[in-house]
This record gives sequence, C-alpha cells and structure tokens, in this order.
Amino acid sequence: MTKPFKIPCVILCGGKSRRMGEDKSLLPFSNSNSLTQYQYDKLKPFFDEIYLSSKIDKFDFDFNKEKYLILDKGEEFSPIVALQTIFKTIKTKEVFIITVDTPLVSIDSIIKLINEAKSSEICVAQTLRTHNLCGVFSTKLEKFINKMLVDDIHKVGYLLKNNNTKYIQFRNDDEFINLNNKDEYEKALSIISKSNK
Repeated sequence: MTKPFKIPCVILCGGKSRRMGEDKSLLPFSNSNSLTQYQYDKLKPFFDEIYLSSKIDKFDFDFNKEKYLILDKGEEFSPIVALQTIFKTIKTKEVFIITVDTPLVSIDSIIKLINEAKSSEICVAQTLRTHNLCGVFSTKLEKFINKMLVDDIHKVGYLLKNNNTKYIQFRNDDEFINLNNKDEYEKALSIISKSNK
C-alpha cells in the first residue's frame, strides 16, 4: 500500500454534461451510486485530502462538505474558473487535478504523474491526445489564470501552452477515456466490469 500523497487531490465535477444529456457526475458507476462517489472512494486511500469542485452541492454521500467541497462562483461553466477557485482555496504549492469522468485512470499512473511533476508548473498525461485535466498543477498559476479570465480565455490548452508544462506519455488510451456520451459511458462500464471479475 502506497503512503497517502501529501499533495491534495481535486475531482472536477462541475461540467455541463451537454453530450451526455444528464449530469454525468451523478450517473451510477460500477458498485457506486454515482461516478463522483466511485472516484472519491477509489482515490481516498491514496490522498490525505480529497476535494470536490462543483457549481452546486449535488452530492448525497458522506464527506466533510464544509472543508472539502469547493464551489465555483459566477455563471460560467469553465474549468479555468474552477481552477481559479481551487487555487484560491487550497494553500499547498501544488494540487493533483482529475475530472470526474475519467474513472479508469490507474493509481500507478497517478503515482507516475506526481513523481514526474518536479521542476514543472504543470505535469499532465498524454496518450494519443493530451489529457489537459489529469495531472499536477502549481497553485502559482493563479495569477496567470486571473489574467486569462480578464481576457476571457477559457481554454485549458492555452494554460498548458503558455506555462512550463511536462507531458508524460502513457500507452493505454482506454485508461484515460472521458465519459462524454452514452457510448463512452457504456464502454467504461464494460471495461470496469471485466476488470472486477
């Protein structure tokens, strides 16, 4: 068993889920009532602190909401707004960020990302494409993010391109599947049910 990481983990749960047609963070997954609870329970043994980032409190499982629920301010559904709120809230030098809709990312891959993050401001996973919101982010990026929002820039890719970003290569594309639509959700359910056998 790995000792819990001192770096805090934040699960991003505040997306619009347009392509899914319903809030994907609340969809049942594997043996859990929701994708959020699945991610939370899976990651909890490995991190001293796990936060949920969202627009509203929509979670019905037991965790310390007063301390570990980070609610975005403002109307816009933007991961950059979420990151701004996270960096204002959490006072450690860096945080591990993962989205609620990537439930298949392995603990081994997370360990690799955290270990490789030294000497970079951002360290994210890359397979056939870059997984912009799966990795380690320095909270020093808050000033840069504030400027992005003043300029109405909401692309995470812009944040990565304009800062010291390290890209860590992984071979298994399925591990980093984003559950954006029903087909991807069904595929992930199929993969997880096979791995549980």
